[in-house]
Amino acid sequence: MVNTIYLDNSATTKPLKEVMQAFMTVNEQYYANPASIHAMGVESNDLLMRAREQVADILQTEAKNVLFTSGGTESNNAAIFGIAHSNTHIGKHILTTEIEHPSVLETVKQLEKEGYEVEYLHVNQDGVISLDDLRTKIRKDTILVSIMHVNNEMGAVQPIYEAAKIIHEMSRAFLHVDAVQSFGKLAVSFKGEEGPDCISISGHKIHGFKGSGVLAFRKKLKWQPYALGGGQEFGLRSGTVAVPQAVALAKAARLAVETMKDRATKYRQWQNEIRAQLEGYGEAVHILSTPQGAAHILSFSVRDLKGEVIINAMQKRGIIVSTSSACSSKQTKTSHVVEALHLDEHYKKGVIRISFGAHNTVEDIEQLKQVLAEVIMELKGEIM
Repeated sequence: MVNTIYLDNSATTKPLKEVMQAFMTVNEQYYANPASIHAMGVESNDLLMRAREQVADILQTEAKNVLFTSGGTESNNAAIFGIAHSNTHIGKHILTTEIEHPSVLETVKQLEKEGYEVEYLHVNQDGVISLDDLRTKIRKDTILVSIMHVNNEMGAVQPIYEAAKIIHEMSRAFLHVDAVQSFGKLAVSFKGEEGPDCISISGHKIHGFKGSGVLAFRKKLKWQPYALGGGQEFGLRSGTVAVPQAVALAKAARLAVETMKDRATKYRQWQNEIRAQLEGYGEAVHILSTPQGAAHILSFSVRDLKGEVIINAMQKRGIIVSTSSACSSKQTKTSHVVEALHLDEHYKKGVIRISFGAHNTVEDIEQLKQVLAEVIMELKGEIM
């Protein structure tokens, strides 16, 4: 049987053993409702508050500004709807980028139907926005700017701190940062007055669990509750809080940050090795990810070949990678990110994403390089 090597960590990650153990311990021993006033409920609530404080410390904010959610999509939706609906007294103008995750793009499209005006920041061929474009498009009635830190499809890193400075100097708008692909891989926090106003995080991207996430704020914002009921999560998201998920996410977040530098160095070395190999194929392969992008993502495209063909050939040899993003990989149309990059038509259908995680080893990467060589050799008659 072929040993399977998983290299689709931008889609989801395998939980770490320490995270799973924390999750199981809380489920087994601290299962009481944290809103209950009896001793067991108080113990559960203490664990929940400790988890909240741990996340707050990492993000450089206060515990009261950390909201536990079901993941990145809910966090992005809550941030955008919450800020937009609470700040119509300032205006109804929103800025975002053309390469955001669907959980941002579909949300602002809904706001357009409600009468908001949405403008999009363009990206260059490296997938990076122009700060001059931001300066041109931001207005006095802009209430929200939503910019992802790291693009999930090709790893482009946006200048969020430079953008925050411009936004705060030129408007009263709030900056929301989708940090789902950057948290635990790049430094991201509120950094006092110069950073973002709110940040979205997803547990399953940092070797935690699916169904867990965070929406955190730099300071308390005017906000409309988006889930009504018993008033949990500071009245913003009612419903019994999933303490095991919160504790597991805080554990995953701490481990991710503690090991971030070492993993980044390792990922960069691996990316450079694979990049050098792919560059050897000349025009048969186009590399979308730049050396300035995130170290854990490497996207490339093979000329005139569909990504599925390459994925299936690699899977037969025990290597699991993906086409573009997991959220759009089952769709037949070209990714909106690929379209925004103005990629040559010959490369649009063949985009492959390799993404590293904490469980990957040097041996995995050596096997990957061997399989890449075999697959491209097998298919070379179609691409060369």
